[in-house]
Amino acid sequence: MAFAQTRRACELVGWEYRLVGAPEPVAVRNVRWLAGCRHPRYRLPEQVSALREVFAEPAPLMDGAADAGDPIAVLPVLFHLLWCGELSCDLGVRMHEATAVTVVGAC
Repeated sequence: MAFAQTRRACELVGWEYRLVGAPEPVAVRNVRWLAGCRHPRYRLPEQVSALREVFAEPAPLMDGAADAGDPIAVLPVLFHLLWCGELSCDLGVRMHEATAVTVVGAC
C-alpha cells in the first residue's frame, strides 16, 4: 500500500517511480548493527585517534580494536566510525572478528 501511494504521489508531480529491488539481507543486518552506535556520544576523541592510526592500513576488526585499546571500550567507537564512514569495511558480507577495516575520510 505504501508503494502504491508513493507511486501515485510521484505521478501527480510528474516524477517516475520504480522499485529496483530489496537490499541484501546481510548488508541490512550489518547496517542495523552499526546504527546502534550512530549517536555522537560514541565519538571519543582519544579512541578515534587510536583507531585511525591502527586502521591507516587495512587490518582485521578485532585485532585493530585490541591494538587501539580495551576492545570493550573501543568497539562502540569503531562501530560509530564505520557508521559515519570514517572507517570502511565490506558491508556486503557478514561482519566478524577478521573483517578487514580501513580508514576512509573524515566524518
